[in-house]
Amino acid sequence: MNFNRKHLLGIRELEASEISHLLDTADSFRDVSKREVKKVPALRGRTVINLFFESSTRTRTSFEIAAKRLSADAINISVSTSSVNKGETLLDTARNLEAMAPDCIVVRHAMSGAAHHLARMGKAPIINAGDGSHEHPTQALLDALTIREYKGRIEGLKVAIIGDALHSRVARSNVHLLTKLNASVSIAGPGTLVPDEFAELVDNGLRVERRIEDAIEGADVVMILRIQRERQQEAFFPSMREYAVHYGLRMDHLKRAAPDAIVMHPGPMNRGIEVSSEIADSSRSLILDQVTNGVAVRMAVLYLLAGGARNDADEKGH
Repeated sequence: MNFNRKHLLGIRELEASEISHLLDTADSFRDVSKREVKKVPALRGRTVINLFFESSTRTRTSFEIAAKRLSADAINISVSTSSVNKGETLLDTARNLEAMAPDCIVVRHAMSGAAHHLARMGKAPIINAGDGSHEHPTQALLDALTIREYKGRIEGLKVAIIGDALHSRVARSNVHLLTKLNASVSIAGPGTLVPDEFAELVDNGLRVERRIEDAIEGADVVMILRIQRERQQEAFFPSMREYAVHYGLRMDHLKRAAPDAIVMHPGPMNRGIEVSSEIADSSRSLILDQVTNGVAVRMAVLYLLAGGARNDADEKGH
């Protein structure tokens, strides 16, 4: 099938077949990173702008590497060096960048819906690299690619998501993706950090638990969420120490999961609070594999949205 969408704004609006196509395309790019010369000409002559209004290490670097491995020109812009500091609006910034004829704009912003706003008002394809507490679609895709790589499938698996779901765009994107691909999802965290909207998704294969032990029981995948301290404007739990005692993943918790369960975390990781170092550094942890697969996923998304697939089709036509 073809991926006919102009933008990638979230997982919620995608069909299961579109998600599978994105994952299959990412699979085809995974070997590029293993070559001596890590580059293909798929987006030669294209320009990708990474417009980041929030701090990022993995996502921003991953998109930049992905663009360069596709032979595109990657331009990085952070809020600290942009005209936003002079009072320019997000939309005016994007319009000025579009006047320079980029082929794709990757945007991360603290405001939920920022990517959708740019997609409605602008012309260039927009990729959402995280908008507030709304969605982070490429993170969910790289998580799915990692699960599929190690488990061979997603359908029928039991996935436990643990932590700060209230502020987590990763949790939202993963819940949408995993349930669309027929996985069973259990989510656990302090009552203050598991919002009502997650409980409303129960009919889509999601169970909300209050105890980490209940969510992890028999899980094939244990996905830990980062505590989003930068988004928390009030106290959602008494202390980090108490959070670690009740919701930090330890080896005694992991014994309740399936014997071959894998552990994932989107990063950056708060060691000893969200997850013990014993688990984070163990063979069951796929945290670095997620980072590796992030490059392949972002190559696939850029390839499909910035014209690489169209180029290939045109060449085959000739």
